Amino acid sequence: MRKMIELQSPVVSKNIQLGDELSLFPSVSNEFTYDTFFRRYMEPNLPCIFQSWLTAEWAARKIWVSDNKIDVDHLVHKYGLAEVPVADCDQKHYNSQQKETFLLKNYLSKYWLNHKCEENKSHQKCLYLKDWHFVRAYPEAKIYRTPIFFCSDWLNEFWEKREDSQDDYRFVYLGPKGSWTPFHADVFQSYSWSANVCGRKKWIFFPPGAEESLKDCMGSLPYDIAKSGQNLDALGALTVIQEPGETIFVPSGWHHQVWNLEDTLSINHNWINATNILQVWRQLLAELLKVRCLANVLLI
Repeated sequence: MRKMIELQSPVVSKNIQLGDELSLFPSVSNEFTYDTFFRRYMEPNLPCIFQSWLTAEWAARKIWVSDNKIDVDHLVHKYGLAEVPVADCDQKHYNSQQKETFLLKNYLSKYWLNHKCEENKSHQKCLYLKDWHFVRAYPEAKIYRTPIFFCSDWLNEFWEKREDSQDDYRFVYLGPKGSWTPFHADVFQSYSWSANVCGRKKWIFFPPGAEESLKDCMGSLPYDIAKSGQNLDALGALTVIQEPGETIFVPSGWHHQVWNLEDTLSINHNWINATNILQVWRQLLAELLKVRCLANVLLI
C-alpha cells in the first residue's frame, strides 16, 4: 500500500520518494487559508512546500535578483560593509562546518566572482554564507514580509521585546552551486521555514524517529548522509527539489540535509509557538539532563 500524505484541493503535489514507494510531497497553491495550513501541516507536524506565489511580492525577489541570478553588484553596493558568517563546506567542525567572518564585499568580490570562473573551482574552497542576521542588522530594509502562515512566532517576538540584548533567529543564506548544510534537526526542535529568493535546493528529510536507523555504534548521527553507505529511501527518506520562489515548511524534529543545486540565496526563520512548545520543552529538558550527567562524571 502506498504511503501518502492526504491531499485535498487547493493542494497539488510533487513526486518524492518515501522508502521504496512513490509518495507525494504536498505543494500548496494560492487558495489556502491559515486554518487549513494549521490543521493539515502545523498541528500534525508534517512538511509542505508553498509555490512561488507566497514570495511573489517580496522586494528581495525583485532587487536582489537580476536575469534570474543573484545580483552581486547590488548586494555589494548596499551591504558590502556588513560582517557575515561564512562556512567552509570542506571543513568539519564538530557536527557542523568551520566558520569565519568576512565583510560581505570581500566574500562576494574576492571569493564569489572568482569561484564563478570554471578554471578556478577545483582549486578553491566551497564557502557558504550562513546565518546572516540580516533583519537584526538592517531593520529598516523591508525586503520581505514573514508569510501569515509563520507569523505566530514566540521565539523572534521574545527577542524583539528585549532591550538588554539583540538577537533573533531570522537569517539570510547565500551559497554557490555545490554548497550544502550537514544532516541535522533545527535548533531547539523549532519549526523553520526557508524561502528561495533565487536558485534551487535539494532537501532530504527523515520523519522524527526514522533517523535512529542512521546512528552508528556510538549513537552518533552521520555528518553527511550522502556518505552514510545506507539505502536512504529504504529508511524512510523524503527527497524534494525546491525551485526559485518556493518556501519549505520544516516541522519540529524532522532531520534533514540540504544541497544548493545552483547559486542560491534564501531567507530562513526558526520559530516556536503553542503547537510545538511542548516538543521544544522536552528537547531542552533532555539536553539539560545530558549536561548534568556529564557534569557529574567530571566531578567523580
